[in-house]
Amino acid sequence: MCRLLDVLLALLSRFLFVLHGVVTVWRVVAVKEEPLYWLLLTGVALLGVEMAVTLKCTQNAEWKWFSPMVFLYLSTVIPSIWFLELSLLQSKLPVNNSSGPELPLLARLPIAAAIVELDPENWVAGLEQTMLIVLVLGRWLMPKGDMSRDQLSQLLMVNVGLGADILDIFDTFKEAEVKTNQTVVYMGLGLFSWALMQFPLVLTQTQLPEGELPQKSGSCATRRPAPPVTSASCCSNEVWSLLLTVGLQDGPFLIYRLYLMLQEQVLNQLMIFFTCKNILIVLLELYRIFVVQCEQRSGDSELGRCSALVQQCQTRREDEEAEEDEEEEEGTGGEQPSFHTDTERGTEREEDQKGVQG
Repeated sequence: MCRLLDVLLALLSRFLFVLHGVVTVWRVVAVKEEPLYWLLLTGVALLGVEMAVTLKCTQNAEWKWFSPMVFLYLSTVIPSIWFLELSLLQSKLPVNNSSGPELPLLARLPIAAAIVELDPENWVAGLEQTMLIVLVLGRWLMPKGDMSRDQLSQLLMVNVGLGADILDIFDTFKEAEVKTNQTVVYMGLGLFSWALMQFPLVLTQTQLPEGELPQKSGSCATRRPAPPVTSASCCSNEVWSLLLTVGLQDGPFLIYRLYLMLQEQVLNQLMIFFTCKNILIVLLELYRIFVVQCEQRSGDSELGRCSALVQQCQTRREDEEAEEDEEEEEGTGGEQPSFHTDTERGTEREEDQKGVQG
């Protein structure tokens, strides 16, 4: 029953990714008027193979540290967003020209016809926003794997915050000073693609309490004691997660906004606010990394002291046991001569009595 539920969740999450990927690529084909762009669907087309391999090779229908499903979905959506943004930059988007013949059945529906007739800029913004919503929903629907519900909820909240910050990068394209600057648009799209590489990773999950293993709800699994955790790695999962966030998003975004302010002279209230926010977030993340590392080192030192004390107590106990054994041996050795002496005396008395009788 639990395995069947995992299979259904895997199918549902991948269907959601495929649906959004098909709509995004369809929009690229409608804008470019070139059927060759349907090849962008290769990523989501491989989701079926990926699901079969995942279900066969994993017990919980999901990999632990990396999600190939999310990576394949992004391999379809990210290039499509690039093509749409660059076409929007060049102002070559045809309005209500090729989108109608592509899907005639879609144009017959009132709501669908209104969607097809959207402004090109609204089309791109809608696909970008729904992409991040689909990423969060897909992560929520897909099997939890080794994560608990608490870890999954934390991961989802982190993904929502990351997605909101990533969408802010597209607002810089609307600035009057840089809206036709190809260098700025290429830089922004590069940062957008770079920041999305956080979503296939699952390092944001927190560690379980000591002595417990991940468990599933119901009768799928039971809680049992886990082996002691050894600190083989130099950094904890939280530190790696913070380092990835600084390196993939907050750090590059801060450099990008500083470039816009200092080089392109983009100075307005929102730009200054987001730049100050990036500076504060980077400082807080670096401070958090320092605190976690200090706590880990102090914990390791305390663990070393405890192990040394345990070893010392064991050594003392062994010495005391050895001394007790020596004392027992000495006591036994002192009693044996007296026994022999009494025996000899008894023998002599018997001989004397025999001699008197004789």
